[in-house]
Amino acid sequence: MEKKHFGFGIVGAGMIAHFHAKAIAEIANARLIGVYSVNRPKADEFADQHHCTAYETLEHLLAVPEIDIVCICTPSGIHLEPALKSIEAGKHCVIEKPLEITVERCDRIIAAARDAGVKVGVIFPSRFYEASRQLKASLDESRFGNLVLGSAYVKWHRSEAYYASGRWRGTWEYDGGGALMNQGIHSVDLLQWYMGPVASVQAVAANRQHKNIEVEDTIVATLHFKNGALGTLECSTAVYPGTLKRIEIMGSEGTAILEEDHFIAWQFQQESDLDVQIRNAMKDVTAAAGGASNPADISFVGHQRQLEDLIHSIETGGEPLIDGEEGRKSVEIVRAIYESARSGNRVDLHMK
Repeated sequence: MEKKHFGFGIVGAGMIAHFHAKAIAEIANARLIGVYSVNRPKADEFADQHHCTAYETLEHLLAVPEIDIVCICTPSGIHLEPALKSIEAGKHCVIEKPLEITVERCDRIIAAARDAGVKVGVIFPSRFYEASRQLKASLDESRFGNLVLGSAYVKWHRSEAYYASGRWRGTWEYDGGGALMNQGIHSVDLLQWYMGPVASVQAVAANRQHKNIEVEDTIVATLHFKNGALGTLECSTAVYPGTLKRIEIMGSEGTAILEEDHFIAWQFQQESDLDVQIRNAMKDVTAAAGGASNPADISFVGHQRQLEDLIHSIETGGEPLIDGEEGRKSVEIVRAIYESARSGNRVDLHMK
């Protein structure tokens, strides 16, 4: 029996849409059929580059029966409308991070997809790298003992030109926040995936460099996890030249430090053959820039793996690794951190 081929449509034709197009091109049973953007010249240019059709309206794109999956690549605060329209048209959705910029808007997308019987995936490609999955597997095997500390550091550089490149960037309405909601949310997702639900947060935010934006370019938060462990989160787009993002997971019986998509520390009281292999592999790693100073300096491989995961979930009737409910978690944490920074108070969460 011939394997089904999945048709993709993309909404939005900005930088991240090109990563989706490149990822789709590498999947054997996937094909990019069309793109829609409110900026028609940009959509035409995108269509020429990626050999697909530029549609006049979103409705025209959604009316194409060969399109099974729609990638939402619009600015963060403009995910809701195209997502709801795509779901109403019976299309599965892949939505760039964050799912939306408020928990309430996330819930509307999740509920609509559930009622329509379609899948929603939220893009967090870092979960799909080998080191990320090895770390998660070791946590699930309780190799760290009692979790003690879980921290994330995203200390990047973004120029004034970056924020000026789109009117939505650096706004509460369309970006949903600054360094944390846009850049740091990848690490928020990983941190809660590894450490479990967050019980409370306390935060302080500042704008240290980018005075033409509404939102923070620097933020620091402390986290109290439901399991009793503690953590810290530091995010900035104001530092030069920027450093590789880092996740530190430390327990009573083991420590792992993940820098971008590779380990720089991996040590356990009870050693295994895998530990030796991982440490030997650490010696041969050449660090990539990983978006520390250039947002386009990332690989599309994580996107490809995530799209393949969504296709597999459609084929098998299962759930994608990062469905709407999973994508909602990081937004809930980020919003709580912003509320704490605004009020100066600790904010309690009620995560499952």
